[in-house]
Amino acid sequence: MAHDQNEVHVPVLRDAVLNFLGLRPDGIYVDATLGLGGHAEAILRATPPVGRLIGFEWDADAAEMAARLLAGFGGRFELVRASYADLVPELDRLGVEGIDGLVADLGVSSLQLDRADRGFSFRSDNPLDMRMDRSRPTTAARLVAELSEEALADIFYYYGEERQARRIAKFLVRAREEEPVATTGRLAAVVAAAVPRKYHPPKVHVATKVFQALRIAVNGELENVTRLLAEAPVAMLPGARICIITFHSLEDRIVKQAFASNPAYAAISRRPIEPTGEEIGNNPRARSAKLRVAART
Repeated sequence: MAHDQNEVHVPVLRDAVLNFLGLRPDGIYVDATLGLGGHAEAILRATPPVGRLIGFEWDADAAEMAARLLAGFGGRFELVRASYADLVPELDRLGVEGIDGLVADLGVSSLQLDRADRGFSFRSDNPLDMRMDRSRPTTAARLVAELSEEALADIFYYYGEERQARRIAKFLVRAREEEPVATTGRLAAVVAAAVPRKYHPPKVHVATKVFQALRIAVNGELENVTRLLAEAPVAMLPGARICIITFHSLEDRIVKQAFASNPAYAAISRRPIEPTGEEIGNNPRARSAKLRVAART
């Protein structure tokens, strides 16, 4: 599917991120979730003539599009094809001794949601994949096919905060005995059948939390963000800022607790920064975004 890049990606809370990073023209910054390059482009535009940006991206499609968008910045931009969980070893490999700031937007990019063949969305019926890095072996279809009823229920409950987790897991195991649950459409239909009508949410698809939970499990998202937050201070210069944008309460809780419990961080704002009504109007994807910021002590 061809994309007009400007149409696809409006970086969430961009102005707040630029403001809180405290950008310097000679600074070295990391965009830990490069995506389509929106935050990275804004940082590079704000730090001429020598500010550097290192972008981490493990999704091949997104990395390719971001590299095209940012090609005009020449040697000021460097792409790292790896997960942000590997921040410290990758910066060591590049010989970077300390960074002045880091941003991570933990949302799923519009590219992944819009590319039907990636299996992140139930808007059309496609293979149940959900891998951000397609060189990894475990797909969502494999989890659905192989995990026990109890393990599936735990994923839906803990990663999706899905109240009907046990019932959905029971229906899913029964359904896969008849035929594999290998596509997004079939999974969404099984979830819809499992949840009694009175518990179907009014504004979002009843399978939304199950899809979120499987995506988190497939990609190890909570483990990755926990590792990033534990190790990032090693790479940060004193006073460097870290800006983390989350889209659901599980991740927000991990960030809040890390900033509160790790003495290497000093939280900058007591409460998370949320998008204005105007930003949500221009970019509905920003609706549930929360930004937390800390400084390296």
